[in-house]
Amino acid sequence: MKHSATQTLITIVAVFLLTACASGPENNPTARVNIKQIDTQLEKDVPQKESDALFHFYKTWHKTPYRYGGNSRKGIDCSGFVKIAFAQLFHQSIPRTTHLQSHVGTPIDYEDRQYGDLVFFKTGFNTLHVGFYLEDNSFMHASSSKGVIISRLDSPYWADTFWQIRRVN
Repeated sequence: MKHSATQTLITIVAVFLLTACASGPENNPTARVNIKQIDTQLEKDVPQKESDALFHFYKTWHKTPYRYGGNSRKGIDCSGFVKIAFAQLFHQSIPRTTHLQSHVGTPIDYEDRQYGDLVFFKTGFNTLHVGFYLEDNSFMHASSSKGVIISRLDSPYWADTFWQIRRVN
């Protein structure tokens, strides 16, 4: 059976859409992070520790729109956001895709999660999502619906799609 160029192109586009970094709805107002509390943390002039650097990184990228395959302030996807953070903050190179990032570092039990660990989600058939665990059950990530934001792990959507936590040293 021969495939036309159009059929091949449709197949390639379908594969990209099925493997794209995806984010779910942020509709639960009771499951949101206290942004005023985070903004207070962000007002520090000079980072005193690594965790402060991660908050400053968030402040720089906050509300950057989502763009599949993006890697700039004009648009970023979840794995690009994580890759850039590792390069700028930790001077480490990690893979570009969420799938490959999900094999970096060491798996961590949910109860042992710490600030800066990577949290992974299975958000659809063959679709993964990644972000940085912060504290108080929150994580920062590039959401496909709202850009770079902070969400709660215990919101219904993220709790249902949670997959694993990994620590990269």
